[in-house]
Amino acid sequence: MSGEVTVTGFGVRTAFGTGADALRRGVFEGVPSFAPTTRFDTGPYRTPMAAAAPDGPDAVEDWALRHALDRCGAQALDMAGLRPGTEAAVLLGIAGDHTAVTRHWRTEAGTPAAGKVPFADAVPARLAELLATDLALSGPRLTFTNACVASAAAIIHACRLISSGRTDVAVCAGGYLVEEETFGKFDSGRALSRDGMVRPFSADRSGLLLGDGVAVVVLESAEHARRRGARPLASVVGWGAATDAHHIAQPHPQGAGLALAARQAMRLAGDPDGAALGYINAHGTGTKYNDGAETRGLRAAFPERAESIPVSSTKSTTGHLLEAAGVVEFVITLLALTDGVLPPTAGYTTLDPECDLDYVPNRPRQADLRRALTINAAFGGANTALVLERP
Repeated sequence: MSGEVTVTGFGVRTAFGTGADALRRGVFEGVPSFAPTTRFDTGPYRTPMAAAAPDGPDAVEDWALRHALDRCGAQALDMAGLRPGTEAAVLLGIAGDHTAVTRHWRTEAGTPAAGKVPFADAVPARLAELLATDLALSGPRLTFTNACVASAAAIIHACRLISSGRTDVAVCAGGYLVEEETFGKFDSGRALSRDGMVRPFSADRSGLLLGDGVAVVVLESAEHARRRGARPLASVVGWGAATDAHHIAQPHPQGAGLALAARQAMRLAGDPDGAALGYINAHGTGTKYNDGAETRGLRAAFPERAESIPVSSTKSTTGHLLEAAGVVEFVITLLALTDGVLPPTAGYTTLDPECDLDYVPNRPRQADLRRALTINAAFGGANTALVLERP
């Protein structure tokens, strides 16, 4: 690696609110944020529950997603001490804004509602352009749409750009706000928990719930950060990506792709056995197939250490943030390092013989961490892994 990658700023929003303290009060205390959502009529669906911020029925209308990205981006740049006009790559993991599409098909004869153009601003690449423009950032723009690894893939690509010397600064973002289009799809696939709770790795787990998530992180080369006197929050010392292509919606039963991505990341970090690894932020959806496969994948990646490394799923409190999961959980993992606290797996009740690791059940745990790993998986067998190190 020719250039060390550092994190110098972040902004984050979940159902708990905006900023790191909201995550500390919610995620790190193991407090689930699930409640009946009022953003749309949930009567046709099996559950009304989601981890959506209490911001009214129009929360995802009229470019709320764009504005949330802008706010988090401004917070990240302010924390990093970067000014408008900075030369920075902008990399965004997102699916676009489905609300215009939904409105289009629900109006008579498919006529756009209230004179709005339904599709142009819903295109994912358009959001990356708007984010760069709104933050006054000059540089290349790129959008990732590979589902639940999208924003993690954006971070990995940014690390490659920085470590190879092709850019000094990258602004990486991801966003998803709960809306009916995707909610209905997950309900149709019977993936949503019907009892209003998400219990990753527990024997009585019954599915996932969706949640609001938006985050932006600023990555820089260590040399660039030093030249301008910026304080590094953490270093990204390893990254990996792998696709096992086992099934369109189910993970490989042995977690093969996840294990490969984790091993890539750890080798790049110079620690192939994970000797210095103190925590893993799991993908942990709380679904039948994912959690067992992920456990087996972690055992394959760390055959000598898996049982001694604490693992937790923060989706038990935030819900599944889809394209934003990677970047929000990257921020959560960073806070675990800097605060010395492991976020728990909330809702854990009963041991599953297929899930037999240390899942930090229900309560936070103090820990003196040097390194942590965050992993994500997506439809189609895509897997990502990122290793963060405390300064």
